[in-house]
Amino acid sequence: MPNALINGVNIYYEDTGSNLPAVVLSHGFLMDHEMFAPQVAALRSTHRVITWDERGFGGTLAIDEFTYWDSAKDVLGLMDFLGINSAIVGGMSQGGFLSLRVALTAPERVRGLILLDTQAGLEEPGSDEGYMLMHDTWMEHGPEPVQEFIASLILGPGEWPEWFAKWAVLNKESFSRAFRCLLGRDDITSRLGSISCPALIVHGDADAAIPLSKAEVLRDGMGGKVQYVVVPGGPHAANLTHPEPVNAAIVQFLATL
Repeated sequence: MPNALINGVNIYYEDTGSNLPAVVLSHGFLMDHEMFAPQVAALRSTHRVITWDERGFGGTLAIDEFTYWDSAKDVLGLMDFLGINSAIVGGMSQGGFLSLRVALTAPERVRGLILLDTQAGLEEPGSDEGYMLMHDTWMEHGPEPVQEFIASLILGPGEWPEWFAKWAVLNKESFSRAFRCLLGRDDITSRLGSISCPALIVHGDADAAIPLSKAEVLRDGMGGKVQYVVVPGGPHAANLTHPEPVNAAIVQFLATL
């Protein structure tokens, strides 16, 4: 299994490995690197694609409290480990949170941003109580009592046994640390204007976790050229459930860089 010790954390990653331009993709909360399987398949002939498990998910434990600024440093550390000086950096939901922070931390290393169903701000007012109830239920009883609701929020309608199986074996303390990172993040909307690299923003219009209005704020605040694509019927993880339009948008964007 490919692992790298980055910032004191043993990080699991996958790398298509080539001399092609690099794309680093970061997954959403409660997901892992496998959510980008459709994008890896679409891009591997033209790009070196790196996916990884962020702290608390998949093959990477959250051994201590952390922030998305720490996660941004994980991306940069992984790039160092793999000998990548600059890359197109992107992610879905929390993967977008940390990718924006990569661009703010080391703009010279980011050739472009791919921002999938994400935002620069915080959760909707009043939503924290519901998320805390989900967290507390998970910690006491495991994911089963809340997994159907979570799946509907992230993946939309359907059957998702493969993700239920992943959630069933998550380390509870790692999950809890990742949850506190999610709810405790800072609002970086006012800093978007300093991000001048090209950006692609793709958002499902049926996203139940981050409304389309948040994507519009992100689009309007960025300091560089932005391509903005709405996926009809796309839920929060539109890149996984609606890969064709998402991949088409990504391929078109990458061709402009």
